[in-house]
Amino acid sequence: MIVLEHTYVEEARVFKALSDENRLMVLEMLQGGEKCACVLLCKLNISQPTLSHHMKILVDSGIVSARKEGKWTYYSLCESEGDRAATLLKQLTSSLSDDLAAATTGGKATRGCC
Repeated sequence: MIVLEHTYVEEARVFKALSDENRLMVLEMLQGGEKCACVLLCKLNISQPTLSHHMKILVDSGIVSARKEGKWTYYSLCESEGDRAATLLKQLTSSLSDDLAAATTGGKATRGCC
């Protein structure tokens, strides 16, 4: 099993950020570069408080960064955190895949009670 150096709280924030369709739409929009909150608001067709809620979750996860310019906030993807989230997911799912492969081929799983 791969040993992950992490805190579960930080990793849960990342997965929480990815677990909502509106936040996934925001991430997709930000793939094209930095966007003003007003642009996101128009494209998502949600209320401003709802957008603020979603953006706080994305920023707190580290996947998105925010900067203020006057009264507007501009958001962009933070590639290093996105890469970290992808690596984490790959590590978690690869160890599960290894255990499943061992179980189906008659080998011993790396964890479990039997």
